[in-house]
Amino acid sequence: MANRLARETSPYLLQHADNPVDWWPWSEAAFEEARRRDVPVLLSVGYSSCHWCHVMAHESFEDRATADFLNSHFVSVKVDREERPDVDAVYMEAVQAATGQGGWPMTVFLTPDAEPFYFGTYFPPAPRQGMPSFRQVLAGVQQAWTERRGEVTDVAGKIVRDLAGREISYGDAQVPGEEELAAALLGLTREYDPRRGGFGGAPKFPPSMVLEFLLRHHARTGAEGALQMASDTCERMARGGIYDQLGGGFARYSVDREWVVPHFEKMLYDNALLCRVYAHLWRSTGSALARRVALETADFLVRELRTAEGGFASALDADSDDGAGRHVEGAYYAWTPEQLREVLGEADAGLAAQYFGVTEEGTFEHGASVLQLPQHEGVYDAERIVSVRERLLAARDRRPAPGRDDKVVAAWNGLAIAALAETGAYFDRPDLVEAAVAAADLLVRLHLDDQGRLTRTSRDGRAGTNAGVLEDYADVAEGFLALASVTGEGVWLDFAGLLLDHVLTRFRDEAGSLYDTAVDAERLIRRPQDPTDNATPSGWTAAAGALLTYAAHTGSGPHREAAEHALGVVKALGPRVPRFVGWGLAVAEAFLDGPREVAVVGDGELRRAALLGTAPGMVVAFGEEGSGEFPLLAGRGLVGGEAAAYVCRNFTCDAPTTDAERLRAAVR
Repeated sequence: MANRLARETSPYLLQHADNPVDWWPWSEAAFEEARRRDVPVLLSVGYSSCHWCHVMAHESFEDRATADFLNSHFVSVKVDREERPDVDAVYMEAVQAATGQGGWPMTVFLTPDAEPFYFGTYFPPAPRQGMPSFRQVLAGVQQAWTERRGEVTDVAGKIVRDLAGREISYGDAQVPGEEELAAALLGLTREYDPRRGGFGGAPKFPPSMVLEFLLRHHARTGAEGALQMASDTCERMARGGIYDQLGGGFARYSVDREWVVPHFEKMLYDNALLCRVYAHLWRSTGSALARRVALETADFLVRELRTAEGGFASALDADSDDGAGRHVEGAYYAWTPEQLREVLGEADAGLAAQYFGVTEEGTFEHGASVLQLPQHEGVYDAERIVSVRERLLAARDRRPAPGRDDKVVAAWNGLAIAALAETGAYFDRPDLVEAAVAAADLLVRLHLDDQGRLTRTSRDGRAGTNAGVLEDYADVAEGFLALASVTGEGVWLDFAGLLLDHVLTRFRDEAGSLYDTAVDAERLIRRPQDPTDNATPSGWTAAAGALLTYAAHTGSGPHREAAEHALGVVKALGPRVPRFVGWGLAVAEAFLDGPREVAVVGDGELRRAALLGTAPGMVVAFGEEGSGEFPLLAGRGLVGGEAAAYVCRNFTCDAPTTDAERLRAAVR
């Protein structure tokens, strides 16, 4: 049996390379084989740090009898959703339309023409809680394919036709205005959990993009309710088990409403987005907790996710060895009172249990607790707590560590670049800015070809084969634009422009609607297109934000017009489903504010005052007099021999100022 996955760069695919299942990577050759053998295709989609993906792999894909049945009656295709978000998106849409829910592992049965006809997610090895076993599903699909082929192909054709009718176009819809943003805020207020922070019930995900909207809305309008929701949510998350109280960084989500027990996988994108949110919260309020969490999360990114090549790995697994040879979720992070005593001794163990909420009954499983933070930090001896944390962290470092998915995803590295650049600038941490620059250098060197086209992933310094999608171009451009403002190096503005030119020419149709894949990308059963946020900003609204920022830097009319057109979807969706267009709402706040353009000629206090401005989406360019690095600096010089700042908004410029306090007022 050919080991076709052994040559792949995806850690997820490599995890399955030694299965007895005769896996194929997503390729035309796999579907050719299905046509040759006249058998259906099993499409299995997951990702490296997915807990239930590992469970199904151990239960079914490592089982010889199951593998033999699959190999005899199907062509089996394994896809890493993080490498091929386009494939994942197309078939997940079909799964959700058919079943009303989705998730990973995603299990889809296709005709040899890649048309889906039966769907599911996780299937157990034996019937359980109303779910059929995976073997029962396989037998049923195989029987239907053999005995009722006409019904199968009719269902597949109908599904494909239904998907094709879901094109999104909002024609001449305008940018959302005050009415739509107020309606979005009202909708969020109705869904807000005032006791626990966040929105909705369990499971509870960090609402990163919504928090950015709330902070920007407060900055622009002074709405205290928006700031209160953002601040309280950030505090509840930071004190909960979803935040790593020893090593920094956030888990993927909380399984409960109180943020106590997380799903323990740590994703690059979550931590990049939340690092930036907490840095922006500090910028707005001066919160010491926000400052600490932003810096700890940034340090986590650099310490645990940075690769040897200077990029950032995708994720840390939820599972790890529990010390007894069992692969257990949360084993690396949870503590029992006995484990505290072993590390700290009796007296300090009692202090740690009280401080971190470790109980005899446990807050997690098997008497273990996830560490949390109390509401009353001031009653504890700070030096003693520091010592306790350091000893617990050192002891945890000796535990078997969770696996790391070390592929570098362009989009998520773009988010990390923006977060590290801004956090480093705000808190005078040049090492964080240097880490952002190194990641940007890697993307340019390895992911960007000589035509400015992006490759989505790389691993161990080797570029993958999958083309970048819209979110890659948009989020990398976002990172480069943040880096340009922080470093004063105009080359990052140039690289962002190169990427955004591809957005304008290859990811839009004639009506100006955006698609997740380029016009010249591999053709799937439909061209994926989704303007709503998921765990990250949608490619659609991320592109709108980057286009708007670039237009503010350069004065480019086409880029601003493209951003304005893209925001039409936010006008339509924002008042109805604000939780799912948070990034688009944040971009709309920037549009309504201008965004403001700040040029600082000369260095010193003015530069820092500009970078710390809270005006939504504000762009900053700085350099010496006569510098050609940024268009905003053209024709602007020192005033009376002193450094000067020029602030413009909606095509109107204030008189230049040499006074930092006046500048702070102008960018607030």
